[in-house]
Amino acid sequence: MSAMFTRSRVIGLVLAAFIAVIDQVVKWYVTARLGIDNYGDNMELLPFFDLTYVENRGMSLGMFQATSMEARWVLVAITAAIAVVVLVWMMREKMMGDIIGLAMILGGAIGNIRDRWELGYVIDYADLHIGTFRPFLVFNVADAAITIGVVIILARSLFMREKDESEPGAQAAPSEN
Repeated sequence: MSAMFTRSRVIGLVLAAFIAVIDQVVKWYVTARLGIDNYGDNMELLPFFDLTYVENRGMSLGMFQATSMEARWVLVAITAAIAVVVLVWMMREKMMGDIIGLAMILGGAIGNIRDRWELGYVIDYADLHIGTFRPFLVFNVADAAITIGVVIILARSLFMREKDESEPGAQAAPSEN
C-alpha cells in the first residue's frame, strides 16, 4: 500500500464516509419517515430528548447567517475549504487517534455541506434539554461528530505528545542504516 494510503488513513476515509452517510440517513428518517419536516415540528422521545426540526442557515452555532443566495454559496465554499484542509491534515497524519478525530470532523462537514448545497440550510433535529433549560442548540449527527472530533484532537494535543529526543527517558528513533 502506498505511503499516502496507509491502513490508518483508509480507516479514516471509511469512517468519514460512514458518518456522512449516517447523518444523511438519519436526517431523511426524521423528515421523511417521521414527518418532522416543518420548522418547529416537535416529537418528544424522552423527558430530556426531543426531535425538533430546525433549519440552520448559519455556520457554527448558527453564526454568520446566510440571508441571500450569495451568502449561502460563500458558506458552502468556506466549509468546503475547511473540509479540504481537514482531509489534507488527515492524509498527512500518522497517529490513529488523530486520524479518527479528523475523520469525524470531515464526515460531519461533508454531511452538513451536502445539506447546505442541496437545501440552502442544514437540517438540525436533536434537542437535548432539562425541562425548559436547553444547554445545547438543536443539532444533528454531523454536528455531534464534528464536536467529538474536535474534542479528540484537542485532548490529544493537550495530553498526548510525542517524546522529544532531548527529554530524559526518551529513546532515539532507530537509524535506517
